[in-house]
Amino acid sequence: MIARPSDDLAAVSAGRAPGAPHEAVSMAGLIVSAADGEQTARHAEEIAVFLRTARRLLGETGDDTPAFVHLLQGILAFEGERVWSTGRLEGLFTEEDEVDCPACSSTLFVAFGDYGDFASAGDYVTSDPLRSALLPADPTALDPLPARLHRTATEAGQEKVAHGLTCLFGRATCPDCEEVLAVSDQVLKTY
Repeated sequence: MIARPSDDLAAVSAGRAPGAPHEAVSMAGLIVSAADGEQTARHAEEIAVFLRTARRLLGETGDDTPAFVHLLQGILAFEGERVWSTGRLEGLFTEEDEVDCPACSSTLFVAFGDYGDFASAGDYVTSDPLRSALLPADPTALDPLPARLHRTATEAGQEKVAHGLTCLFGRATCPDCEEVLAVSDQVLKTY
């Protein structure tokens, strides 16, 4: 059984107790992302309050990308989404995801951000491995959930997150075997 999002978390998220509201909402999101249908039904009223608070706080994150991504995952959890709410979007603020090639099992770093947009077969920070270009998804062709996440990030001025989403839901080519893979499918298998 999961822990109930406590009154303390609710008080912090509402600003009635000391602490960072976005952290309290994010923690509640982590708890709810592990809940089953019976548990979410039992705590539906509390979850609805956290959802409203998370939506309000999302527009107040400024350039705090980790806070934005954690709140976005919380919103997904409070809405009942159980795939991308569980930490799988955190690569959007680390600007990389580590996945395995489905064809040759090479460990790939899919990077998007300050180091560029590419897939590398090995650690690109400490060495100079083989790289291949990423094939970001067209934002207008994204499936409904990724499109909504992209739109939310764009509207909030979170351009790095919006770009990262096109990479996450795009394709990469393995530098070792040239297999073209859907990045999001491999993230789902890894995390």
